[in-house]
Parts: sequence; structure tokens; C-alpha cells
Amino acid sequence: MKLRLEFWFLLAIVLVMLPARSPAPLVFVPGEGWYYESYGENANWVRPRAKDQLAVADEAFTNKNYRVTIHAAHRVLRVWPLSDYAPRASYLIGRCLEVKHKDEAAFSAYQKIIAKYPKSGEYNEVLWRQYEIANRFLGGEWFRLWNTIPIYPSMDETAKLYDKIVASGPYSEVAPHAQMNIGVAREKQKNFAAAVKAYETAADRYHNDSAIASEAMFRAGLAWEKQADSAEYDQGAAAQAIAAYTDFSTVFPDDQRVAQAQKSIVKLKAEQVRGSFQIAQYYEKRQKWAGAVVYYNDVLQLDANSPLAAQARQRLDILKPRLTAASPTTAGK
Repeated sequence: MKLRLEFWFLLAIVLVMLPARSPAPLVFVPGEGWYYESYGENANWVRPRAKDQLAVADEAFTNKNYRVTIHAAHRVLRVWPLSDYAPRASYLIGRCLEVKHKDEAAFSAYQKIIAKYPKSGEYNEVLWRQYEIANRFLGGEWFRLWNTIPIYPSMDETAKLYDKIVASGPYSEVAPHAQMNIGVAREKQKNFAAAVKAYETAADRYHNDSAIASEAMFRAGLAWEKQADSAEYDQGAAAQAIAAYTDFSTVFPDDQRVAQAQKSIVKLKAEQVRGSFQIAQYYEKRQKWAGAVVYYNDVLQLDANSPLAAQARQRLDILKPRLTAASPTTAGK
């Protein structure tokens, strides 16, 4: 009972100490916190019309007064959300967040412009701003918890940012570059199959842009080659790389990278030969003559003039009689 009386007594004191009237609306601004909108020095930037309020935000941004900029711009959005000045206000918020190194929040602010104001004159500029933000994450910038605490870099999250840019404007000026960087992010993630898919999409969708299409086809070959190099006996990836490089050399025969592509094809074929020869040896050691013969023959089909081809022929001369002599039930064992 005594505790209850003390509680009500303290509550009464708090109520008496509160002003009879709140001095101004209490407003929360993401990335800025709470503030009173039109009290004291805040009243210097409050305007009764959307046009004038935006002018305050623009002037403050020019003068690098980003706190006033973001407050004034948020007021435009809150009080006049459907006005012609709202897209510009949203853009200024994104720019301020960028300056404050809150790139995820800035990207989201720009995304709201795309969603709410698709006819905005800021549309293309917004896509480029998002692209630059995504590039910073591609370069190793860390994603943040609550836009404050760095927690990790992530190529998966970075690829998703580029995905949003492409989805927002698939045939915009920035989209081909964003699509290519999806592939770059996936390569850094060592997800080479996803990287190839991104590059193939770029080559197909933007085939009229020879610079993008040639780069995409060449990088698809590189990605498959990395996949082949990263996995032992991955004959499929090597074959895909050879096919990608061959397509690139055929479609863009005058490209200066054709020589590099041809050099990679030679290396990859040599790797294919080596892989087949090792698999043949594996089967032979286990007396699986049929499997050994298949892969020694594969060595000859891949490159009959390779150094390993002579050894493969010798092994075939030895194994074929054994295979012929073996019964049907034991030949493949």
C-alpha cells in the first residue's frame, strides 16, 4: 500500500512539472533521432509552403548543413507527401545519408523514390547513386547493424543491391554495368555458376552494346575457368569454359582478348587431358579395365598430339587384350 501511494505521489509531481502545453511537435527522423520541429532555433527552417520548405533544404545542402537539410526534407515528405517537391526532398535525404556514410539507409531512401515517384526527374540520377553505393560494398565496405555498427562485408547482399538497380531500370544507362557487377560479386563469393548466369544475362539482354556483350562473354569464360581450376577433375567446368571462350572468339574475332582466350583454351584442354589420364589411371589401378580404356581413349580424342597421348596409347595396347579376355561380368570391374 505504501509503495502504491509513493508511485501516485511521484506521478503527480511529474505531471505538475510538465508544461501545460507541449512546446512543439516531437518528431523522429531516421538517422537523426528525436527533435522538436518548430521550437527555438528549429523555427528558423520551418516554412508554411512545400516549395519554400524544399528551398530551405536545398540551400542547407549547398551549405553542407546536413542536419537542417534532412529535417527540412523530411518535413516536406510528412506534410506534403504528394507534392511535386517530394521526390527532390527524398533525394536530398539520400544524399545526406551518403555524406554521413550511412550507405544502406541512403540506398533505401533512393529506393523509396523509385517506388513512390517513378516519373521523378531524379530517377536516373537515383539509379546511378545506388550504383555507386553498391560499388562501395563491392569494394569491401561493411554492412552495418542499425546503420551504425559495422558487422560484415557481404558479396551476397551486394549482388542483391545490384539486382534491385537492374529491376528498377533494366534498360537504363546504369543497368548493364549493374548486371555485370552482379557477376563480379558472385565471383568474389566464389559462386562461379551464379557469376556465369549474370554474365550470360548481360550478354543476351544488352547484345546491342558490343562493349558490354564482349566483356560479359569473356568474363563468362573466365568464371568457368576459375571453376575448373578450383575443383579437381571438374571436366564439365573446363568444357564450359572452352565453349564460352570459343563463342567469344567467334562473335568478337577482332577483340584484343581473343589471344588470351585462345591461350586459355589450350591450357584448359591440357587440363582436360590430364584429368582424363588421371581418371584412367585410377580405374586401371583398381583393375577396372573398361573404365580405364574409356578415359585413355578420351585422352586421345581431346588431344591426340599431347605428351600424355603417347602414354595413353601404350596403356591401351596393354589393356585392350585384357578387356577382350575378360568375361562380360568382369570386364567393367
